[in-house]
Amino acid sequence: MQQQKINFKNSFINKLKLFSLSILLLTMSACGIYSFTGASISPETKTVAVYLFQNNSNLVVPTLSQTITESLKDRIVTQTNLQLTRSTADIEFEGKIIDYSVRPMTVQGNNVTSQNRLSISVKVKYTNKKEEAKSFEYTFTRYADFPGTKNLPDVESELIKIISTQLIDDIFNKAFVNW
Repeated sequence: MQQQKINFKNSFINKLKLFSLSILLLTMSACGIYSFTGASISPETKTVAVYLFQNNSNLVVPTLSQTITESLKDRIVTQTNLQLTRSTADIEFEGKIIDYSVRPMTVQGNNVTSQNRLSISVKVKYTNKKEEAKSFEYTFTRYADFPGTKNLPDVESELIKIISTQLIDDIFNKAFVNW
């Protein structure tokens, strides 16, 4: 009798687990293509084009356009099922770097800067031809602070990596994550 109760209990638990898993899978498939990165993309959307982000800021770092463009492409390719193309696509990203600036943030006695801020702003035009209501034009801005005792050229490449990653996260999330 004890063995029958245990088998019934295990059988019930297994059926409950299977039912819960089925509900979860149905819910996820009802929302279109879903990935565990949080990207939600219509099943009709197959291709994406990311055009070179032009650098229109007053201070120009020669590699910044390429860094931001390639980082966005990499993020899309690794975290979605979209196929990257160089021509007209279902989704298109165009952009330009509109600000690259360094500003003092805190000043000590004798007018010496104790902390500086590198700021980068990118204006992005996102066109979704399959779901036009999701298209947008938006300016993303991120920054990183560094000690006033450091010269920008000494920390610039590391700061650009940090800021670029944050900008790409913001762009990707606004375009593909519908939370």
